[in-house]
Amino acid sequence: MDWQALLENCSSCHKCALGDTRTNVVFGAGQKNASLLFVGEAPGEAEDLSGVPFVGRAGQLLNSFLDEAGIARDKVYIANILKCRPPENRDPSPAEEEACRPWLEAQIRLIDPRVIVCLGRISAARLIKPDFRITKEHGVWFEREGRLITAVYHPAYLLRDPRKRPDFKADLKRIYDQLQQTEQS
Repeated sequence: MDWQALLENCSSCHKCALGDTRTNVVFGAGQKNASLLFVGEAPGEAEDLSGVPFVGRAGQLLNSFLDEAGIARDKVYIANILKCRPPENRDPSPAEEEACRPWLEAQIRLIDPRVIVCLGRISAARLIKPDFRITKEHGVWFEREGRLITAVYHPAYLLRDPRKRPDFKADLKRIYDQLQQTEQS
C-alpha cells in the first residue's frame, strides 16, 4: 500500500468507537523517508482539531527541545499509536491500540526509519515491551526488526514535572548522536 492509499484507508477507519467521535484523523507528519521516527500515544485536543500530531503545548515543548538538540522537526516523521483522540485525553484502550496497529505498522514499513523514539510509556509498552518502565528505561537502546528503538518521557509529562527535563535533553542528545552514527554507516 502506498502513502495515499494508506492515508485514505486510515481516514475512513471506524474499527473502534473513536472513529465516530474524532474531528480529524491525526495520521502523522514529516519527512516520509525519515531516518528518525517519533511515536507518541494518541492525539490531544489541538491535534484532533488540526489533524497534525504534536501541535499543542506538548508539541511546542517538543519542538523547542528538538531545536536545542539539533534535530530538525521537518527532517523527522512524527506519528502516534492511535490516529484518533480518546475522550478526555484518557489512555488508549488495548482494543483501540489493536485497531490502529496496522496503520502504524504500515507507516513504519513505508518510512523504513533507522531509529524509532517512543514518546512516553504507552508507545514504549506497545513498541518495545509490555512492561516497559519509563522512569528506569528511558534512553536505553533496544533493537527491534533491525531498527534501533528507545523511549523518552512524553512531552506532556514534562509539562507536569519539569524536573525530568534534564533527562529528556540528555536522551535527545544521545538520540542525535546515535542517528549521526547510523547515517554514517
